[in-house]
Amino acid sequence: MPITPMRPCSTPGCGRLVESGKCDEHAKQLRQRLDAERGSASSRGYGAKWRKAREAYLRAHPLCQCPECGEGRIRLRPASVVDHIIPHKGDMTLFWDRANWQAMAKQCHDRKTAREDGRWQSKG
Repeated sequence: MPITPMRPCSTPGCGRLVESGKCDEHAKQLRQRLDAERGSASSRGYGAKWRKAREAYLRAHPLCQCPECGEGRIRLRPASVVDHIIPHKGDMTLFWDRANWQAMAKQCHDRKTAREDGRWQSKG
């Protein structure tokens, strides 16, 4: 298996060598900035009303509904997350549209979110 050469961090002016993307320090700064910009969970709609609706949905749909699991037909995983099939991006009509919800295992949800956000790597 070929070894990929190290390259400089993608942050302008940083000379730290990394396998790809940003060095740990700049990746952490980017995550903190993005978290600060997106606001609190409550301000994005994930308050008490959401928690109650989420719990009821998970009681009705206890198994992961992602395409890889198929609600227990393909792979058996308990659901712990209610996912918005089409990301709502602040659209509260889409947020509360139950036809846009699916129960997912956290592992499956994290993979889907990383794929949608283009963040396959935890660093970078």
